[in-house]
Order: sequence, then structure tokens, then C-alpha cells
Amino acid sequence: MAGTTGHRDTTKDKATVKALLDSEGHTYAEDAGIKLRNTPQPLYQALVAACLLSARIKASVATDAAHELFAAGMRDPRRMRDATWQQRVDALGRGHYRRYDERTATQLGDGAELLLDRYGGDLRRLRDEADGDPDEIRRALRQVPGLGPVGVEIFLREVQAVWPETGPLFDGKALQGAERLGLPARPEELAALVPKAAYAVFAAALVRAALERRVVEEVAEAQA
Repeated sequence: MAGTTGHRDTTKDKATVKALLDSEGHTYAEDAGIKLRNTPQPLYQALVAACLLSARIKASVATDAAHELFAAGMRDPRRMRDATWQQRVDALGRGHYRRYDERTATQLGDGAELLLDRYGGDLRRLRDEADGDPDEIRRALRQVPGLGPVGVEIFLREVQAVWPETGPLFDGKALQGAERLGLPARPEELAALVPKAAYAVFAAALVRAALERRVVEEVAEAQA
């Protein structure tokens, strides 16, 4: 049974993973147009995407809204802070992120201000101040307006390729996806199925399996 220790058919598991990654081998950051590197701008953009993805809204709407914010020039904390509240609302609206647009526009401005004041807009300084300790990184990130526990886990799940000390990170939604696919629902067992560099992509694909029935159906069809 998924999630239990003991003998598993790892050959079958690896076939399932291959089918999943062939179909869904991309992160949510990539969906938002972010080329993730351990540099200030893409890290900040991943944080913005995590804020948007943590709301009760379709993931595709969240990534579209992030893309619209960046296309409007709000690609770093200074530009996000200096944009008007209405400009942020309008960009979110173009991405159809309408239910939470006004509150989120305020939170994005406040969050950018905090990052500039405390870390000079560079999330690597937050990581350094935490000495790379994942729990300390989490505590610091939770101070960012609009970034609750769910958003923190989404951010760290997405950046674990460039902040490897945070991985392997398969959050609750990723573990739900693993269960739906018949894969082990324990992070260490999932990590053993892919190279370290693929943790973030694998985790994002598992999240899609939890959220979208079509993903589970496509994986099953590929293995039929």
C-alpha cells in the first residue's frame, strides 16, 4: 500500500514517475515564465508566484497573474513597491485573479517593502541570515505579508533545486498526488525515485496529480 514501508515494486514506481514527468515535467515557476536561478530577481518572482498559488484559486490563474505582474514590469521588489496599488490590481485582473485582487495587491506592495527594508530585496540574504537552516528560513518567510504556511511550502518546494538544503520537499499536496498515482507517500521514498535535481519538477507534477484528475488518467493511459 502506498505510504507503507517494506517491499515495493520500484520498477513499476519508476515507470509511473517517467509517465508523469513525460506529461507534467515542469514547475509552476516555469508556468509563470520564471527562469529560476539563485539570483535576486527570479527568487523574488518565485516568491510572488507562491503568494498567488497559495490562495484558493486555480493554479493556472495564479501563474497567469504572476506572468501579468512581471510583464507589467513588477519583476523585483523595488518595482513592485513603486507600482501603484491600481497597477497591481489591473495586472492581477488581466490574469483573471479577481477574487483576491485588491487584498493581494496590498500584500504584494507591503511584502516588497519588507524585503527591501530587511534584506535589500535579496532573498539570498534571508537564507544567509538563517544559516541555511530550513526551519529558520520558514520562520523568516512567514513574516512576508500574504505568505502563510502554505505559501512558504510552495516557495520552498519550487526553489529546492537552487536551495538544496530545503529538500527533498514534497508537501502535503504532493503527497496526495503520490497516493493518487499509487506511489509511496513518504518524502524519502519519493526522493529515491528521481535525481536530486528533479525534486522540484517531480513535486510540482505530483501536485498536479492531486489537483487534476486528467493527470492521473494520462499516466494510467501511458502505462496501459
